[in-house]
Parts: sequence; structure tokens; C-alpha cells
Amino acid sequence: MKKRHEILLRKLSNRGAYSYQELSDEFDVSTMTIRRDVDKLASQGLVIKTIGGVQKADAPSYFYETKLQSRFLVNREEKLAIAEKALELVRPGQTLFLDGSTTCQQFAKQLTRHSKGLTIVTNSALICLVMGEGTENTVVCIGGQFDKNTASFVGPSSEELSGNFFVDMAFLSTRGFVTTEGTFESSVGNLRIKQLVAEQCTELTLLVDHSKFRMRALCKAIDISKIKTVVTDDAAPEEELNILKEQGKQVYVATSNDVLKIEEDVVSAS
Repeated sequence: MKKRHEILLRKLSNRGAYSYQELSDEFDVSTMTIRRDVDKLASQGLVIKTIGGVQKADAPSYFYETKLQSRFLVNREEKLAIAEKALELVRPGQTLFLDGSTTCQQFAKQLTRHSKGLTIVTNSALICLVMGEGTENTVVCIGGQFDKNTASFVGPSSEELSGNFFVDMAFLSTRGFVTTEGTFESSVGNLRIKQLVAEQCTELTLLVDHSKFRMRALCKAIDISKIKTVVTDDAAPEEELNILKEQGKQVYVATSNDVLKIEEDVVSAS
């Protein structure tokens, strides 16, 4: 293990950052083993954990938004489970806001399969395409300047339009989440949209996989006081979930059984 740590540090020194999957492939070990290695090195101050990977310790303290395509496969099963669990919160006839995160895109697929009579408001082009595959729900797209990194519409016109919507529930994901502080983002354009939605929605639900806990990014986005419900997966740190519960937050934990439900639905529909 010590030798693997030394090689990992040399790789980071040469390149700056790696994803957990890349290091798993490099060392021919599981991503869980790599995560444990990174946790150990991070505790010694030798590396910095980032979303889905690790960077060298002397890199800048802020994190930039990664390309959308590269995020689809990161923690995919966890995001699927979270999407299935989040269906339990939705009631017929509600108006929902969904952000353009990959987790919310999985959630949109489940809404298309299982929900009717909803109105979906979003600034994500991909959410519109996903929800457009069904005909049982109404989709309202907030337009504006197109951000290719997130496939979302941002900018002043998007912000102005966002201010016109008062939704029943907002479902947001995040780049980083600190349970005593709130959410953090690297995409400043999307950050402002989320802040506006958080101010005007009746309820805000955070869909966040375990890798986002204890992480910060470029900017603080949503204060923890605005979040009513958190839906996460069963690898989330137990102590962090306890903090949320002590704050009076509703916490839903998705498991592998939730992924099995999705697979069974797909098989039965085919």
C-alpha cells in the first residue's frame, strides 16, 4: 500500500489531478481501494479530495466544473438509486424545478416513467429532452445564454425568467456539500439560478451522492437553512446524516434495492 501511495503522489505531481476510476484502472484495484488511499493521503495533507477524484495538495483551492460527459458515469448506480428514492416525495399535480445535474437527469427519467400531471420547470436543455420523451407532464424551459459545460441556460435573461416561477418543490444537486454550511458550486451562472429558485420554492430537496459530502467548490450556493430534505445513498457518512437529522432535515437514504427497482421496471417495460 505504501508503494501505491508513493506512485499515486508521483502521478499527481506530474499531471495534477486524476479521477478515482482512472486510478482504479492504473493500479488494477477497486475504486473503493483508491478512495481509502486518497482518504489516508488527504488526512496527511498530501492531496486534496475533489468531486470524483483527487488533486495534488498545492493545486488551487477552487474547483472548476468538469465536462458534462465525464460526469455521467461517476457514481452512476448511486445516482440511479437516489432518483428512484426521490420519487417518493412527488405528488400528482405538483410543479417541480429540476436543475441540470446528472443526478436530476436520472430523476427526470424516473418522472417520465412513473409520474403524470406534473409541471416541470428547468433551465437544462437535457432535462427538457428527457422529459419530452413522455407526454404525461408539462415541461417549461427557462431560456437564455447556453452553457455548453452544463448544457443549461444561464445569464441575466435566465435569472429574470427564474424569478417568475414559484414552484412547489425544487430538486437540486450540487458540486460540494457541507452539512453545517450548505452547498457549493463551480459554475457561477447556474449558481445564481439555483439561489433564485431556492428563495421562491415552497420546499427544497437536495439530491446528493456520498462523494459530495464534506466538499467545497468555488462559491457558496445554497445555505443549509434553505434545504428541507436530503436524498442520498447508503455510502454517505453516518455522522453527516446525523447532523442533518439534528438540524430537523428530512433524510432519505437510497440503497441498491432502489437500483433493482429501476432495472425491474425497464425489463417489464421492454
